[in-house]
Amino acid sequence: MLAYAVDLALFTCLRGPAALDPLTAKALSFVAGCAVAYAGNALGTYRHTHPRGLRPCAVFLAVNVAGAAVQLLCLTVSHYGLGLTSQRADTVSGAGIGMALATVLRFWGTRTLVFRTEGRVGSWTG
Repeated sequence: MLAYAVDLALFTCLRGPAALDPLTAKALSFVAGCAVAYAGNALGTYRHTHPRGLRPCAVFLAVNVAGAAVQLLCLTVSHYGLGLTSQRADTVSGAGIGMALATVLRFWGTRTLVFRTEGRVGSWTG
C-alpha cells in the first residue's frame, strides 16, 4: 500500500506541477514505488523466506518491470489511442486500471518467483 501511495503521489506531482509527459512521469514514479515495494516485501511480508544474493532483487525488478509495462500500456492506450489526455484520465488509466491489473501480476510473480518457500504445501494463497 505504501509503494502504491509513493507511486501515485510522485506520478501526480511529476504529471502536474513538474509538467512531465505521462510516460516519463509514470516510469519515474514506478522506480520509486518499486524500491519501496521490495523493502516492504523483504523486510515484512516475506521476511521468513530469507532470499540471498542478487537473484531475488533481479527477479523482483523483472516482475515489477512487467507490471510497469501493463500500467504503461493502459496509459498509452488511454492517452494516445483513445485521446483521453487530461491529468485525471491519465491518473485513472495509469494509476487506477493499470495498477489493478499490474498488482495481480506482481502478486503472483513476487510470491511465486522471488520470495518462494521451497516445498510449499497448500493452496496458492496460503
